[in-house]
Amino acid sequence: MLKVIILVIPLFLYAVKPDLLLLKTYTNQDIKNWVMSEKLDGIRAYWNGTNLISRGGKIIHAPSWFTKDYPKFEIDGELWSKRNDFENISSIVRDKVPSDSWHEIKHYIFEVPNAKGNLYQRLSKAKKYENNYIEIIKQIKINSKEHLNNYFNLIINKKGEGVVVRDPLSPYINKRTSKALKIKSFKDDECKVIDYTQGKGKLKGLVGALVCKLPNGTIFKIGSGLSNYDRKFPPNINDIITFKYQELTKYKKPRFPVYIRVRVSK
Repeated sequence: MLKVIILVIPLFLYAVKPDLLLLKTYTNQDIKNWVMSEKLDGIRAYWNGTNLISRGGKIIHAPSWFTKDYPKFEIDGELWSKRNDFENISSIVRDKVPSDSWHEIKHYIFEVPNAKGNLYQRLSKAKKYENNYIEIIKQIKINSKEHLNNYFNLIINKKGEGVVVRDPLSPYINKRTSKALKIKSFKDDECKVIDYTQGKGKLKGLVGALVCKLPNGTIFKIGSGLSNYDRKFPPNINDIITFKYQELTKYKKPRFPVYIRVRVSK
C-alpha cells in the first residue's frame, strides 16, 4: 500500500514581506523645519505586533526575553549595537537559534507604521515601551544647512554611516519617499550577482570580479572591496548585494564600484 507523507511546514517561520518606508537620497533639497538623526548601520527590523520581520519578509529569531515587552502594534527600526559593528550584529541576528549575544543588541525605533499623526505623534505612541532593548531614536530639529553639515561631519568622524533627514509633519508613507532622505559620504545601491570573472596573477583560482545587474538592466563588474575570503567563497548567483560608488558614468554605470556585503534578508 502506497503511503503518502505530508510535510507540514510551520507557518511561524515565514511572514508577509512588509511595505515599509524607504529612503531617497539627499541632493540639497529644501529641508526647512525638518529633523535629523544618525543613520544606523544595523539590521532593519519591523515588529508586526507578534514577530520581528526583516525587510525581505523573513522571521528574525529574537529571544523571547528580548520581545516579551513589545507593544501589540507595529514598530519599525534598526537592530544595532555600536558603530562599525555590522558583521557582529549580522551574525547575532541571523542565528536561527538565538544566543545570549542578543544582550548586545538594541532595537532603535524610527517609525510606528500606519499610526495616525505626524512623526512626533507616531513615535510618542511607542515611547512608553522603551526599555533595555527598545529605544526611540532622537529626532534633532535642523536649524540650518550648516547645522546639518556639522552634524553629518560629526557622525562620519565617529565612523558612523551617515544621517537621515525627515519631514516630521509628513504622515506615514509605506514606500520610498522624498519626505525621508539619507545622506552618506558615498552613494550606495543594490544589484544582483549574475556571474563571476576569474582572477589572474596572484588571484588565479579565485574570483576576480562579480558581474552584476542593476534593476534597470545595466550590467557592470565589481572587483574592489572583495576580501580573499569573498573571492574564495563569493556571493551566490542571484544574491542581492550592496555596493558603493562615486557617481554614474555617461553610460549610466557606477564609477569605481566597491563591494560592501550581501544584503541580509533575515
